[in-house]
Amino acid sequence: MGEFFKLLKGGNKPSLVAAFVNLFLGIIKGVAYFFTGNVAMFAEMMHSLGDAANQFFVFVGSALSKKAPTKQFPNGFGRVVNLVCLGAVLIVAILSYETIKEGWHHFRHPAENSEGILIALGVLLIGIILEGVVLHKAAKEVLHEVGQEHTGLLAVPKSAAYLKRAKPATKLVWMEDAVATSGNVLAFLAIVIAYYTGFHALEGIVSMIIGAMMFYVVGRVFLDNARGAIGETDEEMFVHIGNLVMEDPNVTDIKRLEVIKEGEFLHVDLVAETDPNKSLAYLDDVRDHLVELIMSQKGVSKVTISFDEEDGITEWKHHLQEKKINNTNATKDNSK
Repeated sequence: MGEFFKLLKGGNKPSLVAAFVNLFLGIIKGVAYFFTGNVAMFAEMMHSLGDAANQFFVFVGSALSKKAPTKQFPNGFGRVVNLVCLGAVLIVAILSYETIKEGWHHFRHPAENSEGILIALGVLLIGIILEGVVLHKAAKEVLHEVGQEHTGLLAVPKSAAYLKRAKPATKLVWMEDAVATSGNVLAFLAIVIAYYTGFHALEGIVSMIIGAMMFYVVGRVFLDNARGAIGETDEEMFVHIGNLVMEDPNVTDIKRLEVIKEGEFLHVDLVAETDPNKSLAYLDDVRDHLVELIMSQKGVSKVTISFDEEDGITEWKHHLQEKKINNTNATKDNSK
């Protein structure tokens, strides 16, 4: 039990903060729905409760993924966070369905009037503020993980460009809170418009839109973490690490290189070609240097290196690809 709580300290902090914020919002939205019967408020209550459960599971999964490898599991537990995310999205999928179903019912049989509009709008305003704060925090975490500077209020739009490179847990929090903030704004506008125009079916339409946005997050998170659970290559780091290795004068070619995502970490397996006349002691020093070099790269937690004799056939042909990637990223930064 002590080890478990020690691991929890290393869990993804934005997901834990988001879980408590969404739990609080889910409770007050539930109270508001009880007093107002507003279907848009029902949709937001389901959304917040779903996000709270999802993000709490993600926090626990991100913590457990940092457990040290054992004899039984020598590759570690990095993919636990992907498995937990896959399980967590099922909760959101169920709540998304219920949200759309309730929205469709309200669209076909809209309420004749909106009650407790000030309560509903007040709760949604609180939701917009709190969800916006959590989204901004997640955006700053994304930028931190990819080595970019924080840019104040511009952190959210800037982080969107780097979202693909963020850790699974941080990416999930960013996406869920982006949708949650948008959902709060839509629900707020729907209640105001319905109150002043009498078009109460709009609340049902917005409820279905919120449910559809939740389904979009479910789809994106499921696909991302399914790839992670199977074992996905980090293409950018694959090229980067390969080029670093090829800069060593003792390496003539790369016969095999794998850079596999293990949750938040990268495992590198390298077979390099070298001069067969070099002594084992000399090559052992070369391997130690390469291990130290690769382990110093961001996110790498495990490196396995072996050597094979030079066969005269050049197999590593990615030396221009990293330059292209770096130039593309530089162009994006300059354009902003």
